[in-house]
Amino acid sequence: MKGPGEAAETEASGEGHQSSPASESSVQADVSPTSRRDISRSSINERSRSKSRSKADGQERHVNGRQVSDLTAHRSVAGVYRVSNEQNLQVKGTGKIFKAKSAANGHVESCQRQTEEKCEHGVKEDGNKVGKKRRSVTVDSSKAKTSLEALKLSIRQLKWKEFPIGRRTACDIYWHGVSFHDNENIVSGQVNKFPGMIEMLRKINLSRAVRTMQELFPEEYNFYPRSWILPEEYQLFSTQVRLLKDNDSTLKPTFIVKPDNGSQGDGIYLIRDPADLRVISGSQVKQAVVQEYIQKPLLIDKLKFDIRLYVLVRSLEPLEMYIAKEGLTRFCTEPYQEPSQKNLSHVFMHLTNYSLNVHSGNFVHSDSCNTGSKRTFSSVLYRLGSKGVDIKKVWSDIIALVIKTVIALVPELKVHYQADIPPGKPGPTCFQILGFDILLMKNLKPILLEVNSNPSMRIEHEQEVSPGVFEYVPSLVDEEVKVGVIRDTLRLMDPAQRKQYGVTNFGVGSPEDAIVVDAERDEKEGLADSLPSLCLKQVFPKYTKQFNYLRVVERIATIFLRFLGVKGTMRLGPTGFRTFIRNCKLSNSSFSMASADILYIDITQRECFAFIVSKSIRMGLHAFIEAFFYLAARRFKALPLREQVVSLLEVCESSIDGQGHGEKPRPHRSNTNANPASAHCSAPPTLNSPALMRRHQYHRQHQPLQPSAKGNTDN
Repeated sequence: MKGPGEAAETEASGEGHQSSPASESSVQADVSPTSRRDISRSSINERSRSKSRSKADGQERHVNGRQVSDLTAHRSVAGVYRVSNEQNLQVKGTGKIFKAKSAANGHVESCQRQTEEKCEHGVKEDGNKVGKKRRSVTVDSSKAKTSLEALKLSIRQLKWKEFPIGRRTACDIYWHGVSFHDNENIVSGQVNKFPGMIEMLRKINLSRAVRTMQELFPEEYNFYPRSWILPEEYQLFSTQVRLLKDNDSTLKPTFIVKPDNGSQGDGIYLIRDPADLRVISGSQVKQAVVQEYIQKPLLIDKLKFDIRLYVLVRSLEPLEMYIAKEGLTRFCTEPYQEPSQKNLSHVFMHLTNYSLNVHSGNFVHSDSCNTGSKRTFSSVLYRLGSKGVDIKKVWSDIIALVIKTVIALVPELKVHYQADIPPGKPGPTCFQILGFDILLMKNLKPILLEVNSNPSMRIEHEQEVSPGVFEYVPSLVDEEVKVGVIRDTLRLMDPAQRKQYGVTNFGVGSPEDAIVVDAERDEKEGLADSLPSLCLKQVFPKYTKQFNYLRVVERIATIFLRFLGVKGTMRLGPTGFRTFIRNCKLSNSSFSMASADILYIDITQRECFAFIVSKSIRMGLHAFIEAFFYLAARRFKALPLREQVVSLLEVCESSIDGQGHGEKPRPHRSNTNANPASAHCSAPPTLNSPALMRRHQYHRQHQPLQPSAKGNTDN
């Protein structure tokens, strides 16, 4: 079955791609329902615990930690580690036995036991050395929060050392639960959060980043629904909806409103008219994003569902990312009907959020990966494949969506990174697991719903045993997916492997140095037989040739960073902007330095008006990009917007390089015409008048709302 988006399929299966994304994303065979139920019962007996809602979550986790410390994990048939009643652990098919040993700090250390000899610190009982043993990787889990249980299992499987209450000396890896700033005193090692990722993935900032890319590459970024930022674009939104209805009275578009800082479905609602917006009414104005609602999603068992995929951003410079081969599908609990005035408030029908549907009486917790209200993505793909769907193309389109989205996020993330960890300042390197929420349309086109900076890594769910008393029971589906993601993320971030390559302030030394887990070293350490193959598939720089032409805004960010001047700042002052104009030789008889000052003030004030009350207003990256687009439109009037921007980039980069500033590297010059599909992309209207300084608003106001609001986005 062939759907739209052939270009994306070509991109993800191009030169150097030995096997298709779908084939590389194969997962382990499902376990029979009987064996899964047996595993579940055993697991529940050992790991479940009861609590009242009034008890703190951290206390319960601590209690559970003491319970688990006396046990050890055994590997199930499905490759997922469960807790066993036995003190010894035997890996099936290997003949090897492992025994758990509790350290003084409560950490569980696993050592290989063969016959009756003990293997501890590389010494036998008789005191003779058995060989040099590599130092265990240390992980600070004191800030892990909701991901703690999955993290503990992962560390135990890798035979690393966990420090659940922190450590006075430095650890190799710090696992934070919320943000980079959970611990402000880290000067070395690796942190599992990037500075600024939370801010960047709020609804408004994500929409702005993707919309910027849509202006340059409208065809490549048509996977994100048309969106408006409230309250600043309320009038524009109202006007475009009114024009749409005036042109075709039969159209009845539906829109979904998402609070800017909302999570877990909180505050989301559907509307059919701008007058129904709650964020505008009343005395308190709330920031939000309103988007076209996809009215024709793909259904399974008459239910709407979305996909949660886990993406590891391992490095920003060079850009390196991985996609988990397995994900989750979260189902609504009420049969889907297209939106009408009667069912707009039916959240169990329209919203796929687990945190909402779990409260429905129809929610099904299942021991199987292919039934219930939460299933593995592979089980859904298998079902679609049995009906003739081209699974390789679905995976290819999803991979393309993920890569393009991360490329849109990188410019702002680099600004945040250098503000927190300026070049030359001691600091950790960073990596992060993101949660991509993706919807498949009826025509199998993937649509990006949102990206989560802190996706839930819980591997258990609550079960009410009596009024107000809940029991934590393991979720087999969550454990199968999430433990593998965390474990293999740690394997990729193993410091012993990273030391083989040069480490920059953003990550590893060069794209060619993409790290592959050393199977030979794992074998020497006795891990080869106990650990499955990596569940994370590298997609960048693997597909650099197909997607590198999209990194235009990243080159603009490199210029922005060059002229910031002061380390640790994220905003460009008027002097820095004038220096940019002068050094890039952008002033002339028709655009004086006074004109540059006016441009700076106009754009910066509009960006900062609603957020900053200060006598000193400075220009952020988003405003600088807007100014850059405007300057490109003035200088190269006859070209489409993308070619205008690329042409100005070449002028600026050439001028900067010609000044002999050798202390800062020149950004990578991407070939914007590398993708044949890019030649067919239509460009937004060209700006050629100083009166159109409000470039972004002008472009959106003159682009009418398309009938795709009905959900028929079959492009």
